[in-house]
Amino acid sequence: MKKIITHIFLLCCACLPALAQSTADSTISALQSKVAALAEDPALNQAVVSICARRADGKTLVDIDSDNMLVPASNMKLISTGSALHRLGGGHRFFTKIGYTGDIRDGVLEGDLYIIGGGDPTTCSKDSIATPAEETFRQWEMIVRNAGVKHIRGRIIGDGRHFDGMMEHPTWQWSDIGTYYGSGATGLMFYENMLSFSVAGGEKAGDAVNIDPYYPVCPWLEVRHNCSTGAAGTGDQLYMYTSELAPVAEIRGTFGVDRGRKRVDCSNKYPEYTCAHYFSEHLRRNGIVCEGGAADFRLGRDVEDMGEIHVLDSTASPSLKRIVFETNHASNNLYAETLFRTLGKSMTQSACYDSSYFALDQIIRSLGVSTARGAGIADGSGLSRQNYMSSDFFCRFLSGMMSSPSYEDFLSSLPSPGSKGTLEYNMKSSPASVKSRIKAKSGSMNGVRCYSGYILPSSGIKEDTIIFSIMVNNCTSPTWKVRPLLDKIMATLAETN
Repeated sequence: MKKIITHIFLLCCACLPALAQSTADSTISALQSKVAALAEDPALNQAVVSICARRADGKTLVDIDSDNMLVPASNMKLISTGSALHRLGGGHRFFTKIGYTGDIRDGVLEGDLYIIGGGDPTTCSKDSIATPAEETFRQWEMIVRNAGVKHIRGRIIGDGRHFDGMMEHPTWQWSDIGTYYGSGATGLMFYENMLSFSVAGGEKAGDAVNIDPYYPVCPWLEVRHNCSTGAAGTGDQLYMYTSELAPVAEIRGTFGVDRGRKRVDCSNKYPEYTCAHYFSEHLRRNGIVCEGGAADFRLGRDVEDMGEIHVLDSTASPSLKRIVFETNHASNNLYAETLFRTLGKSMTQSACYDSSYFALDQIIRSLGVSTARGAGIADGSGLSRQNYMSSDFFCRFLSGMMSSPSYEDFLSSLPSPGSKGTLEYNMKSSPASVKSRIKAKSGSMNGVRCYSGYILPSSGIKEDTIIFSIMVNNCTSPTWKVRPLLDKIMATLAETN
């Protein structure tokens, strides 16, 4: 009898792994079916959907056309921010140097004063993480005064040569590059390379739109108005068209008659000159006159190197960790492009787009992630519609980041549904205990809705982390129909761990 019981016990023990595997397979199959049913909702029937979800141990949980390469929009920022943290580290900072050419004699600079940009995207930004403009100018003023300079015979030159190549990626849409989110990165940035205007409609449709400069005021820039007051309900359809080829811009479109006065942020193609101009004015107000005024290497085309630049001192940006946090929470395109181009500069000494792509590719490979399949990268922010990525690639990259020394900084940079940032209005009906375990980046543009990131396990075991990517393209349904569906998919995944 004892032998029979022993045999039964051993048989049961032998069957337990098979039963556990069968239960796990059944759970995964049910999860795949639930997610597939949500993806087949009528709101997505004209869309292309790609979904991938796996555990950190490599087990695939959901696969719906995960090899499809789709437009990722701002999900690209996961790649640029993660790669920047991995390569440079969370403590990295950008430095802006103050230098001069010529000689300083008896308190007079017989030469030019230089503001030498180092690619700091926060210089004089209105962002909460940035040092305010007046404080930045005071710091630069003290550097000048400590050098004994009381008067400048030459000019103040905004030097943005740290970044070579075009400000914007050549595939960005013409209507985007005049907006604040399409301003492009430069070696010396100022106020996030923006121009702000105060805008109000006329008394009736067809009237001229009232547009006044707000900040910064750039008297050297000719801004033409080819716009009119639109009918009630048409909203703000104003776009500024501009380039760095000439200091001319034109605001086109309509502004609804029922809209109240608002601030409209556009792109400034001459941030180096603007920075030099405002610092020159700051010094003048504080008793240091610059006879030659402001200049740069693009708008002031007569500017040439006048010999060796003697560096006096520098100021530093916030840490890269803090910049990445803001990039992913606010989906800041300028910050993301800066990080992308900084990688090119750090690895090849060139910040042009070709060099930056080469550098990014090398960093991704160093994480053990192949770029031979599922990755077509154009820029760092996702503004280009020539970015094509697969949900499988996003999951592989996010998995690779888990082994990076900068993983914790990367993870903390991603917002959770319901928290401040781009996910603030996601998953409203889900409990806080579920939302807090989801750390993700959204991506959206016309016809595109994407979410990729991590779902932290309630067990606290890192290997149980779910890595996911949900990509929707060619979507004609409104956001209020699509977002709840994608929220349900994230919630469904979260319920499994």
